[in-house]
Amino acid sequence: LKYEVFGLGFFQIFLIGVGLSMDAFAISLCQGLIMGKVKIGKTAKIAFTFGIFQAIMPILGYYVGSIFSGKVSQYSNIIAFIILGYLGFNMIREARKENDCCTDEGCSSKALLALGIATSIDALAIGFTFSFLKNFNIFVSSIEIGIITFIISAVGVVLGTKFGTLLESKAQYLGGIILILIGIKSLAG
Repeated sequence: LKYEVFGLGFFQIFLIGVGLSMDAFAISLCQGLIMGKVKIGKTAKIAFTFGIFQAIMPILGYYVGSIFSGKVSQYSNIIAFIILGYLGFNMIREARKENDCCTDEGCSSKALLALGIATSIDALAIGFTFSFLKNFNIFVSSIEIGIITFIISAVGVVLGTKFGTLLESKAQYLGGIILILIGIKSLAG
């Protein structure tokens, strides 16, 4: 019995969620590195911030995309390929740059909100591509993506207290590759 979220399988949404959460994972690693030891409250705050933005942004993108989907639906596979490919290559390019996410103070609440928005712009674009799918339940998928991001961010903070700088860019490479592969699959139909 195959579980599907109205057109996309659970595993496909899972992979999209993992790919989208890699920026949040990298920042969470830095925050864990700054903290030095796991602090439950701070870890939950970081994970919740990233998770909630990753859950909200696809919904916003979906509704913006549904305004245009009737006009461009015949090109939806190509548009999804271009958006996912661009996001994947951009993520890989960003991983090659030096990252300054770690400061002696860590992230203030205001900075954490800004990072939550910044790391979820990709999710907004994914929501836009979801709008091309017929009978797609954006709420179930967005909740799944948000939960995945919450878990991965929490794990990132914990790992950051142990090995932060070793894993940071590798996470972004992995996320970029996952998004590119899903884009290629969407192009294939």
